[in-house]
Amino acid sequence: MKVVFHEAFYPVYAGDPAAAAGRMEAIMETVAPVADVVEADFAAETDIARIHTRVHMEWVKRQGVFETAALAAGGAILAARIGLEEPCFGAIRPPGHHASTDWAWGFCYFNNMAIAVARLKAEGKIDTAYILDIDLHYGDGTVETLGNKDYVTIHNVAAFDRSRYLDEVRKEMESCRADIIGISAGFDNHLLDWGGTLETEDYREIGRLAAAAAKGCNGGCFALLEGGYNHRVLGENVLALMEGLSGM
Repeated sequence: MKVVFHEAFYPVYAGDPAAAAGRMEAIMETVAPVADVVEADFAAETDIARIHTRVHMEWVKRQGVFETAALAAGGAILAARIGLEEPCFGAIRPPGHHASTDWAWGFCYFNNMAIAVARLKAEGKIDTAYILDIDLHYGDGTVETLGNKDYVTIHNVAAFDRSRYLDEVRKEMESCRADIIGISAGFDNHLLDWGGTLETEDYREIGRLAAAAAKGCNGGCFALLEGGYNHRVLGENVLALMEGLSGM
């Protein structure tokens, strides 16, 4: 399975948990040996401007993280493109689902998922998209940027009980009809992370459900890293989702 990544995601760029030292290493040390790693490239400002205002882009530049955030957005676009042909995981940071049109919080700067989906739509590669957000936190930025687009369906999993959580995902995937499924893949709902809800195996099941739904629609599927802060389990959780997306 292809994993979009760049070594520029390793350096610490801010003082928040998403930017912490060792976080990306915890992922790549686990998945790189079994993945086909594809190097991310920068998103063009025209791609970012489909979602964010020029004022917001200037704010990100003033934070000193524009290049890192643009690289994450570009990695998301590449993961989405690959996802049209085969499942793909974007091991990117900063995360993006709390980034709205002209504001961002929660360790986010640009909305990677929104930028990627908007690019596919602008290129005529998709007519419809479905975004499944499995992060512990509600993806308010994705809802703000894409929620009014008639070609996009967004679902933030709301359950906090393990069984109900998986049932909710299963029902959503069974009814999903879209040209591409994008997973905002936060792993902070894990039993040993902030949410304390899911087992590692559950991410494998989520991947399987999404892959089956994409196959049923004759569509594509990709996932982008959002949250997940316990480095001891993060790599295994990412690998489990990847395995599920690959049908393992």
